[in-house]
Amino acid sequence: MNFSRIILEWYHVNKRLLPWRKTHDPYLIWLSEIMLQQTRVAQGIPYYLKFVEAFPKVQDLAGAPEEQVLKLWQGLGYYSRARNLHATAKIISEKYNGRFPNTYKELLKLKGIGDYTASAIASICFNLPEAVVDGNVYRVLARYYGVDLPINSSEGILYFKELAKKVMDVTNIRDYNQGIMEFGALQCTPKSPECGICPLRESCVAFATNNIDGLPVKIKKNKVRNRYFNYLVLVDENKQTLLQQRKGSGIWQNLYQFPLLETEKYIEQAEVAQNLGEYITLEEPSEIYLYNENKIVHKLSHQHLHTRFWIITFDSNLENGIQIAELHKYPVPVLIADFIKTFKI
Repeated sequence: MNFSRIILEWYHVNKRLLPWRKTHDPYLIWLSEIMLQQTRVAQGIPYYLKFVEAFPKVQDLAGAPEEQVLKLWQGLGYYSRARNLHATAKIISEKYNGRFPNTYKELLKLKGIGDYTASAIASICFNLPEAVVDGNVYRVLARYYGVDLPINSSEGILYFKELAKKVMDVTNIRDYNQGIMEFGALQCTPKSPECGICPLRESCVAFATNNIDGLPVKIKKNKVRNRYFNYLVLVDENKQTLLQQRKGSGIWQNLYQFPLLETEKYIEQAEVAQNLGEYITLEEPSEIYLYNENKIVHKLSHQHLHTRFWIITFDSNLENGIQIAELHKYPVPVLIADFIKTFKI
């Protein structure tokens, strides 16, 4: 059975009509590929369309303020992608005069672009014979060829890259690469794949050995870290509050948040009051109360954020206060965006 021919035939019949499939423009392909890392296609499409409308060309993205980029990205998560996107747009505009490099090796030098993204841009935009290997490709190859090397091990990564190169169709690399990824997304899915109507099942090792659920193999993740976030929502007599910008290299870098008190466990009102002096120089608050009685646990890849929003009101004015009605204009983590949508005072 000719693996690549079957993939191409299946793709021509089953491919989805996605907005970035109407172009070979490397800027638009790059934008879609960065957005679809860690993001489902259905979730990514509205963001892609918003970005293209706001920044039709790479120079438009390069010239935008970071806050605008982060605000448009809000809700997609993994915000380092947005910051790298912005930084690379500036490099493309300044160093490459707005034109993307047209080789895999040059693409790989750009910030936020790894093997997969460089291969995708090189093949889809410039028709170069570079094999893409993403989660969908790992799954298809592991099952079809019966490979039990862990896909997130050094040995596994090298092995699957070589296997992908060996079986790719170099004469129609654009469609083949998109086809094998689409095949993994729609046909050879992580759970309950449609093996009964799969055109590859006659030669699929996993199907023959009844090991569909056992492949691909992945080394278990690190232990999840539990963190306890207490957001201090300060409110003055003029319905103003305070936001702070997160600095450093941790999660949500450069996004805005309410003053944060991080603790070792859940705390109560008295402990919140004891720690207010670190954040404000105003008189004693008139009221402190917990906004969310029900627990909010925001789950990230390696950490769970146990979150409480404490409302703290004052009868005087906050210095550098922001009108509560204006909070929606700031780029914030989705956790805080959800709170802002419901917060009324």
